[in-house]
Amino acid sequence: MILKAGAGTALAAIAVQGFAASPADPAKAKVASVNLAKVAIPSGAHVSGDTSFAALNNGAEPTSSADAAHGAYGTWPRTDPQAIEYRWTQPVSTDAIEVYWWQDGQGIGLPRSVRILYWDGSSFVPVRNAKGAEPSADHFNRTSFAPVTTDQLRLEVTGDGAKSIGVLQWRVWSVGAVPSFAPVVAAGIDRSVVLGGQTYLAGKADWLQRAPGDIVRWSKASGPGTVAFADATSPVTRATVSAPGDYILRLAAAGRGKSTDSLIHLHAVAAPPAKRLDVVYTTRYAIHSSLWNARAKALIVNWIPHCIAYCERTDLKIGEGGLDNFIEAGKALRGEPHDRHKGYVFANAWVHQTVESMCIALMVDPQGDAEVANAQDRMRGTLTRWIPIILAAQEPDGYLHTAYTLANRAHWPERWSPEHRGDHEGYVAGYFIESAINHHTLTNGRDLRLYNAAKRLADCWVANLGPSKKAWFDGHQEMEQALVRFGRFVNDVEGDGRGDAYITLARFLLDSREGGSEYDQSHLPPEQQYEAVGHAVRAVYFYSGMADIAAETGDRDYQSAAMSLWDNMVNRKYYVTGGVGSGDTAEGFGEDYALRNDAYCESCSSCGLIFFQYKMNLSYHDAKYADLYEETMYNALLGSTDLAGRTFTYTNPLNDTERAKWHVCPCCVGNIPRTLLMMPTWAYVKGDDGLYVNLFVGSRIDVGKIAGTQVEMVQDTDYPWKGAVAITVNPGERRHFSIRVRVPDRRTSRLYTAEPEVKGLLRLSVNGVTVPVRIEKGYAVITRDWARGDRIEFELPMTVQRVKGDPRIEATRGKVALRYGPLVYNVERTDQARIDIPLATTALTPHWEDDLLGGVTVIRGTWADGSPMTAIPNFARMNRTGDPIREFPSGEETVQYAPGATLGASDAAGANTKDSPPPPVQRGRSPRSVVWITDVT
Repeated sequence: MILKAGAGTALAAIAVQGFAASPADPAKAKVASVNLAKVAIPSGAHVSGDTSFAALNNGAEPTSSADAAHGAYGTWPRTDPQAIEYRWTQPVSTDAIEVYWWQDGQGIGLPRSVRILYWDGSSFVPVRNAKGAEPSADHFNRTSFAPVTTDQLRLEVTGDGAKSIGVLQWRVWSVGAVPSFAPVVAAGIDRSVVLGGQTYLAGKADWLQRAPGDIVRWSKASGPGTVAFADATSPVTRATVSAPGDYILRLAAAGRGKSTDSLIHLHAVAAPPAKRLDVVYTTRYAIHSSLWNARAKALIVNWIPHCIAYCERTDLKIGEGGLDNFIEAGKALRGEPHDRHKGYVFANAWVHQTVESMCIALMVDPQGDAEVANAQDRMRGTLTRWIPIILAAQEPDGYLHTAYTLANRAHWPERWSPEHRGDHEGYVAGYFIESAINHHTLTNGRDLRLYNAAKRLADCWVANLGPSKKAWFDGHQEMEQALVRFGRFVNDVEGDGRGDAYITLARFLLDSREGGSEYDQSHLPPEQQYEAVGHAVRAVYFYSGMADIAAETGDRDYQSAAMSLWDNMVNRKYYVTGGVGSGDTAEGFGEDYALRNDAYCESCSSCGLIFFQYKMNLSYHDAKYADLYEETMYNALLGSTDLAGRTFTYTNPLNDTERAKWHVCPCCVGNIPRTLLMMPTWAYVKGDDGLYVNLFVGSRIDVGKIAGTQVEMVQDTDYPWKGAVAITVNPGERRHFSIRVRVPDRRTSRLYTAEPEVKGLLRLSVNGVTVPVRIEKGYAVITRDWARGDRIEFELPMTVQRVKGDPRIEATRGKVALRYGPLVYNVERTDQARIDIPLATTALTPHWEDDLLGGVTVIRGTWADGSPMTAIPNFARMNRTGDPIREFPSGEETVQYAPGATLGASDAAGANTKDSPPPPVQRGRSPRSVVWITDVT
C-alpha cells in the first residue's frame, strides 16, 4: 500500500515483509508493546562511510532531525531508491513502526516515499492497511498496519532525486506475545592501552524485556597479566592491566534463560620514555640528492611562485580568497570602506601556508643554481610586501581571522561561539602561528615581526579561553598542534617556561572536544577515542595534537588513546602508499578494511599523517614511526604535484590521478611544499644522549647542539635508488654521544605482506672499520667519541618486493603491488598496451632510466601473456598523459568542504555549498595508471 501526500509535499508509501499477516487478536492487545528493533540485525544495500547500520537501532533519542550526535544511517552520495532491513533470529509480531528521519540541512533530506514490506517465507510483500502521515522532520513518524509475523522487515525509501536519505532511529513495535531473545551485547572497539593507564570500556547490553535476575559482567578471557575492572558489573566502566601483551576481554549478559557475549582485543604496551625527543628545527641547509634536488627545485622555482600568484589574484571566481582578504580586513580595522570577505571562511589558510613555504624555501641553499636563486630573490620581495599586509589585518588584541573581521555582526556576533565551530577560527590561527616559527628560524631571530604577532595571537586565545574562562573547540583541528609546536619553540627561544601557557591551552582545547559528531572527532573525549573516524585531515591533525600533549604531560590515558588511534589507522585503514582517508565518508575514513582504489587520500591528510607519525617517533624513540612517515612522504605526498611543479592534486587515488592548477578548496596548495621542504626536521631528531637519523637524503644539515657542541651532518647517498649511505659527522668539538641510524623495516602495516622480506643492514662501518650492528627500537646504535670528519657508512638492502593486501580488503583481493625500497610503483598504459592482465611470476628487476621522468629506477618484468612489463614510481604517476592542463579538476561527485561554516561570514555565493566544482573522481573508464595489478596466482 502507498500513502501519498498532497501536491507539493513529500509522499509516503508504506509496505512490510514477514512470514504471514496475523489476524487481529484482542487478547494480544493487552500485552505491553516493546521495541523489537533492539534485538534486530540491521542491514541494507548501501551506507555512507561516516554513518552505520548499527545507528538504526542503537536506542538513541534524537532531539531533532539534525541531531546525529549518537550516530545516523545515511546513503550519501547515493540519491537512488534504497532499502534497509531488520532481521531477527526468530519470528516476531508487529503492527507498527516509527522512523525518525535525518535531515542535516546539506546532502541528506526527507524521503519522498516509503514502503514497508515483510518476509512471508518466500518473498518480501507489502503490509496491509498502512496508516501514517507523510515523512516529516523533528519527530518519530509512526505508521500502523495490519499485524504481521515475520523474521524480516524492509523499508524501501525513495528520495527526492537530489538528496540522499537518512535515518536517526527506526523502531518496530511488538503486538501480542513477545518471544524470548538473548540480550544484545557489544563490547566495543579493539584498542591499545599503555601500562599505568586505563582503558575506557563503553560496552552495551540491552534486553528486550528486563527481568529480575538479568546479569551483565566483564571478565578477562585471556591475556598475560591480571585485569582490574572499576566495576565489572557495569557495561560502561574502566580497566587496567598489569603486564604488556595481548588480552581478550569478554562482556557477557544473561536473562530469561538466554545468554550471549562479545569480545574486544586489548593490546597492552609499555609506557614511552619519560622524556620525549627534541625537535631539530629547519634552518639553512643544502640538498645533495638528485631526486630531492629536482623535487625541491620544482617547488621553489615553479610551485610556490604559482601559489603566490594565485593568492594575489583578485579575479578568481572559484578557489578565491587570498591576500585580498587581508587587505580588506586592514581597511576595516582602520575604519576605511572595504569589500566583503572572499571565498571560504578558512581562505586565510593558504596564504599562511604559502608564507611558511617561502620561509622554508629561502633556507634551501641554491648551490649556484641561478633559477633557484632568482626564485628566492622574488620570494624575499613577496615577504616584504605581504608581511605588513597580513599584520595590518590583526586586531588590536592579537586576534586574526579576516572572515570574522569582515563579517556582518548580525551573522557572526562574537568570537569562539559554539554555533561558529565550523568557521575555522583555530584552523587559520594555527597556520599563522606555524608560519611565524619558520620565519623566525629563517631570519635567525633578527626579524621578530611574525614571531611577536604570533605571540600576541596566542596570548589573545590564552586570555579568553580556558578553565574559568570560555570553553570552546574548533570544528577543524590545527590550533592544538600549532600551540604545542609554538610553545616548545618559545621555550627554546626565551626559556623560563614562557611557552607553557600555549601548551596548556592546547590541552584545554583538546579536552573540550565532546558532545559533537564523529565527523570532527568531537563525539567522545579524546582519551576515550580508539578508532580513526570522520574527516581524515581533521582526524590526523587531532591525533597529532593528542600525541603532542601525551608527550608533554605523560598522561597515560592520552598515550593509550593516541596509541589506539595509531594502531587502528595503520593496521586497518591505511593504504599501501601511506595515504589515509578512503573517501567512504565525507573526505574521511570508512570502516575497517574499506580501502577502495579510487581513494580520496587528500594531500593534506598525508601532511597531517606525517606530523602524527613524527610526534609518535618523538614520544616512543622508535624507528617504526619514521618508517611510516618515510612511506607517506615518498608515495602519498611526493606525487601530489607534477614533476614540473605546475599542477597539484587534491586527492591521491591508487588508480589514476588528475592534477590541476588550482582547486575550489585550495587548502593543500601551501601545505604540500611546507611539509616536503622541512627536511631537516624530518631527517633528524635529538635525545639527551645523541642524535637519531630518520631519513636518508643527500644533504648538509646543522642539527644544533649535541652533547654541548654544534653538530653538522653531511649525508652522501643516492637513496632511494641505491642503498649505500655515507654520513659525515662534524661536531664543533670532540664529544662522546650516540648516533642512532634508522634500519628500515618495510613491513610497516599488518595490512600488507611482502616477498621477499627486506630489513636490516648489509654492512655498517665507521671510518672504514666494520662495527657490530646493535639494534634498539629499530635503530643501529653507534656510541663513541665523535670528531670532525668521522664517517659512518652503511648499506640498506634494495630488492623489488611483491606486496599483497589483507584478504579482508576487497579492493586488493587477487592483486599484487610492487615496491622497491620505500617506493611503491604504478604500471601505466603509456609503457604497455594493457595493464589489466595478470603479472607473471618471472623475475622483477630494477633498472635505472636516466632520461625517463627526470631519472628514475623502473621495475621490469613480464605480463602473463609474455609481453614486457614496466613500472614507474608512484610519485611520478600520470606525468605523461598528454592531457591539457586544467585550471580546476573535473569530477562527478560533490563534496561539502566546509560543513557548518557561516555563509554570512563570507557572503560568497556557493562558497560553502555542494554546487562548487568537485575534486577529481576517476570512475567509469579504464584506468591509465594503477598500483594494484592482477596477480597470476
